[in-house]
Amino acid sequence: MFDDFASLLVYQWLGLDPAGHTGAAVHFFVMDTTKIFFLLFIIIYIMGLLRAMLSPERVREYVRGKPKWLARTLAIILGAVTPFCSCSSVPLFIGFVEAGIPLGVTFSFLIASPMINEVAAVILVGILGWQLAALYIGAGLVVAYVGGVVMERFKPERWVEDYVWKIQMGESQVIAADNSLSGRHRFAIGEVKEIVGRIWKWVFAGVALGALFHGYVPEAWVVEYLGGKDNWFAVPGAVILGVPLYSNATGVIPLAEAMLGKGVAIGTTLALMMSIAALSLPEMLILRKVIRWPALAIYASVLAVAFTLVGWIFNFIT
Repeated sequence: MFDDFASLLVYQWLGLDPAGHTGAAVHFFVMDTTKIFFLLFIIIYIMGLLRAMLSPERVREYVRGKPKWLARTLAIILGAVTPFCSCSSVPLFIGFVEAGIPLGVTFSFLIASPMINEVAAVILVGILGWQLAALYIGAGLVVAYVGGVVMERFKPERWVEDYVWKIQMGESQVIAADNSLSGRHRFAIGEVKEIVGRIWKWVFAGVALGALFHGYVPEAWVVEYLGGKDNWFAVPGAVILGVPLYSNATGVIPLAEAMLGKGVAIGTTLALMMSIAALSLPEMLILRKVIRWPALAIYASVLAVAFTLVGWIFNFIT
């Protein structure tokens, strides 16, 4: 359906050459834009109906007081199924600290939240297939768990900004949720407006990058420098490339699609996706508001090493 619409618009109405670079790039852009936004509206609305009573406060309550291994597992799962991105890191970090949740558990949540979510999972399945979606999600869950454990070994409490410890949030007013069908509908519509309004520009940017890569980057160059699993430097290069970029797990999918279509190795593609979603410069600058440079450097290093290992492992086994 989406491919037919894109072909009609680009090749027939606009008259672009299917064999040309511009035609291929524009067709990719139109097809992926319509497909991703269609899935975004549908999936976010459905999940909004189910998530009407979930809030950051409830996330903290689910995690607080549990054994550390269980708290970490719950934090990762909640990070994966809640729509909190890096822009929510500061208030969530403060809230988790105030609730007495160990920092290692908090870091596991912060890794999982921007990198994995159910919307991205569904779009990954729809565009790239369930195999790659399973690889990405599985690797992300492992990185979040192990990354939180490693961060805990460095005792990051000593590098938390002083004002975070001094915050006394008090008891927040509990507002009764409207659990009726109309109330859930209003909440779901609000979720669609809020989440799509927050990420639409990154989706467009991701699709545009993917379209340029798909249409203009020569396949022979990709195969030579990024395609083979023997190109060990391609994976750390992809991790470094993701740092100045900023998107979320949804916005980076079109770029991954274009890379895989050109023959980029799976591990290299996964490493880039994870780096853009969880290791970008804006993410680091936001986290700097609550943790000092030593902790930030360790956090970034742990993620960079983890993403590189994930890329190398998947390139080797595939």
